[in-house]
Amino acid sequence: QVQLVESGGGSVQAGGSLRLSCAPSSSIFRINAMGWYRQAPGKQRELVARINSAGTTDYGDSVNGRFTIGRDNTRNAVYLQMNSLQPEDTAVYYCNAPEFAPPLWGRGTQVTVSS
Repeated sequence: QVQLVESGGGSVQAGGSLRLSCAPSSSIFRINAMGWYRQAPGKQRELVARINSAGTTDYGDSVNGRFTIGRDNTRNAVYLQMNSLQPEDTAVYYCNAPEFAPPLWGRGTQVTVSS
């Protein structure tokens, strides 16, 4: 069964940057829409950013202007460049492909931002 595999999380000081990557664990024909969500302790999972195969993007209000989502359609891979990170960005970040039944989710990668 295909899974989404995230990488690139870690710890960084406020104002720093990280780049997350996500790709399927095995070859798959095509994934149209992919996105990133995050969940902080005690909070609901929230949208960070999403992108479709045409490159149309959508961002959560709290990250707009600081984060950039991109993708490589040839690899069904999606990336998240995170700049100007703040302690409130600390969360587990999950990759998502919603068009499948059930939707595909990665296991998550931890991002920790210290002040």
